[in-house]
Amino acid sequence: MLPLSLYFAWGDTRARYRRSVLGPLWLVLGTAVGVVGLGFLWSELLHIDKSTFIPSLSIGLVVWQLLSGSILEASGVYIGNARLIRNVSAPLFVFPLQLLLRQLINFCHNLLVVVFVLLIFPPPLSLNQLLVVPGLVLVIANLFWLSSLIGLLGARFRDLGPLVGSFMPLMFFLTPVIYRPNQLAMTEFIAWLNPLTYLVSLVRDPMLGFAPPVFVYQVSVGLLISGGIATLCILGKKHGRVVFWV
Repeated sequence: MLPLSLYFAWGDTRARYRRSVLGPLWLVLGTAVGVVGLGFLWSELLHIDKSTFIPSLSIGLVVWQLLSGSILEASGVYIGNARLIRNVSAPLFVFPLQLLLRQLINFCHNLLVVVFVLLIFPPPLSLNQLLVVPGLVLVIANLFWLSSLIGLLGARFRDLGPLVGSFMPLMFFLTPVIYRPNQLAMTEFIAWLNPLTYLVSLVRDPMLGFAPPVFVYQVSVGLLISGGIATLCILGKKHGRVVFWV
């Protein structure tokens, strides 16, 4: 299943940038422009030193693009592959996995911006940086079940796609991408009510040299277990109907 999904994901990426001079570097350039523009503007508005704010922003923005890209495309993941689903006998998990791998390819491209920023504003080196590996694994695992579930619901209810598209811009401001949860003072708990906050923290905190709080891992693992079981149960009962929904 993984080789097939990776083949499709890589093919989608190549097709997207075919006949383009810079290819995927356009994605990197767009991310870099966003980091520079938002970094200098919001560091002045929030009165935060640029050497502290810009690295946090760059990592948060790159992780957010991974999260939002996966969620936004998930509602149409089965609909967009309707022809394959009707004519090829393949596990339904292939298509959310293909989506996730394509977003991870984009994520790896955008990491060039993060590397460049961290070279300019280097964080303190510590063993905490190693926590980015299990953190990224948890993020990917949670996005996999979430994409599968949203894709299934999107195939059954076609209004879900526009609904998610309208909701995600609001989620950008409710998720601590530009700011950090501890900068909200008394309203910090509001940020932690957002599940995406935990996924951002799993990657950003270790990259900056900090260990995420233990409850971040506890909630993320809880989401993975509960969401994964719910997705398996729903997909197990409804997988035979997807071919008729798409």
